[in-house]
Amino acid sequence: MIRRVPEQFSWVDHRLVRERYIDGLSNSAAALYLFLVTVSDARGMSYYGDASLQKRLGMNEDMLGKAREVLVEQRLIAFRKPLYQVLALDHRREPVAATGEPCSMGQILRQMMGGGA
Repeated sequence: MIRRVPEQFSWVDHRLVRERYIDGLSNSAAALYLFLVTVSDARGMSYYGDASLQKRLGMNEDMLGKAREVLVEQRLIAFRKPLYQVLALDHRREPVAATGEPCSMGQILRQMMGGGA
């Protein structure tokens, strides 16, 4: 039987592998990224808290923190507790604010409300 795309379908950008973004990620970082891509909304926002992520992914607090740190450093996600945002792969090539945060909370909230970044 051919796979049918369900109404609520998440996708993983092929460039993640083709352009080697995934190379060097730990298993826990790759698992966190896949989970966030799967559950995030159209703007890449995920509202899963750390306790839920730890339980779902079988990680302790330290593992989750290290996985998140790698993804933030690689500019694959933005994080400001309690929100995660999966970033466009193109975003990795853009400059990051001096704080290391790709987006401010205000920018994230404006995006959620449908405004520009």
